[in-house]
Order: sequence, then C-alpha cells, then structure tokens
Amino acid sequence: MQKREFTASLLAGGSAGMCVDLALFPLDTIKTRLQTPQGFYKAGGFRGIYAGVPSAAVGSFPNAAAFFVTYEYMKALLGSSSSPYMAPVKHMAAASLGEIIACLIRVPTEVIKQRTQACPSSSTYQVLLVTLREEGFLGLYRGYKSTVFREIPFSLVQFPLWEFLKGLWSWKQGHVLYSWQSAVCGAFAGGVAAAVTTPLDVAKTRIMLAKAGTTTARGNIPFVLQEVWNAKGFSGLFAGIVPRVAWISLGGFIFLGAYEKARSLLL
Repeated sequence: MQKREFTASLLAGGSAGMCVDLALFPLDTIKTRLQTPQGFYKAGGFRGIYAGVPSAAVGSFPNAAAFFVTYEYMKALLGSSSSPYMAPVKHMAAASLGEIIACLIRVPTEVIKQRTQACPSSSTYQVLLVTLREEGFLGLYRGYKSTVFREIPFSLVQFPLWEFLKGLWSWKQGHVLYSWQSAVCGAFAGGVAAAVTTPLDVAKTRIMLAKAGTTTARGNIPFVLQEVWNAKGFSGLFAGIVPRVAWISLGGFIFLGAYEKARSLLL
C-alpha cells in the first residue's frame, strides 16, 4: 500500500466512523438497554440517551481508522486473483484481521460506553474510575474475546456481501458506482450481518456489564448464550435486534458511503 493510499484510508475511515457513532448514538443506547439483564426501563429507558457518548467520541476515529487501514492493506497484500471465487476469501481475511486490530481500540471504549449507557446516573469519567479501581487496566478489556467473536462473523457476512453487491451493480450499469450507490449496498449488507449476529452481540453486552468475579464476567460465550436462552428463550437471544439492524443499516449507509466518497476525494 502506498503512503497516499494509507493516509486516505486512515482519514476516510476515521472520519466516517466518527460521523456514524455520534449521529446514531441513541439507537446504540436503546439496543444496549434492551440487552441488559435488568431490562430496558430499569437500565434507564429513554432517559439519558446520550450517556456514554464521550467514550464513543474518543474511540470512534482511531477505531475505524485502524480497521480500514488494516482492511485496505491486507487487500493490497493479498493481491488480485484471476479467480472470482477467491475474491470473497480475500475480503473475509482482510476484514477479520481488521476487526482483530480495531478491537484493541474498540473494546476499552465499548466497556466504558456500555456501562455508562446501562447506568445513566454515572458519568463516563466515574465509570472509568470505578472500572480501573475494581478491575485494573485489564478490566477495560473485559469482553475482548466476545467482541472479536462477534465482529469476525459480522465482517465475514458484511464485507464480502458489500463487495459483491458493488461489483454486481457496477457491472449492471457499466461503470463504477457513485458514493450513494455504494452506501445503499453497505446498508443492506450491514443490516443482514447485524441480524444474524445479534445473539453474539447480546452475549458481548452481558459479559461487559456483568459484575466482576461472576461466571458471566469470565467471558464464556456458550455459557452466557445458554443462560440467556434459559431465562428469556429465543426473544432473549435476539433482544435489541430492531435498533441494532436499524443502527447498523443506517450506519452502513453513512459509514461505507462516506468512506468511499472521502477516500476517492483524497486519492
């Protein structure tokens, strides 16, 4: 990857990520509260809908930038293949590594953000201090494994589907897609990926919000999913699916559309 492409991916990805996270933050809060063990209204309901937004603001740019720099670098490193069947594999591999790297930045901000969303009476700073005092620095990485296990399947669905839809639409109309067309493909791909990975998102939320020292806090994903199933059944596994799909579909439209537009302008 050339220096110019690296800079374009860094700035375009970071800017697009920040736009999405801040614009659609209320949907993320609603989704988190629907997934909490205590239930939506006890977690705050519609009160303090922007609780935790400072954490999202701090982490969104570097998180998205890290993902897209890694994604574009890996696509370039893996090179072009003459076989169309290998293209999805390349996109899957690039997206998976991108998520692993991005989660190093995403998880600490996600832990603080979700704990603040579920307890709007506490500020982001207070939640950060309590987390560091009770669990130390490693407490900020509670749920790293479950976040990665959520993000990789999500990316394995979203990015190959996004690239496929872009290629198909481009072939149909005979020229490269406009930014808004890429955004439409991104919205559809994101919505599908969000729906099928909702149970993993529920597990991730429960693990991050669990009291330190409990069985749930240990991060055993099958155990947490079984626990949710026993308590709330199928509906519990898909708690928050509507705001999650809405948030990620709209986010995919803004995020991937803005990324493509910004990257093309920078290049």
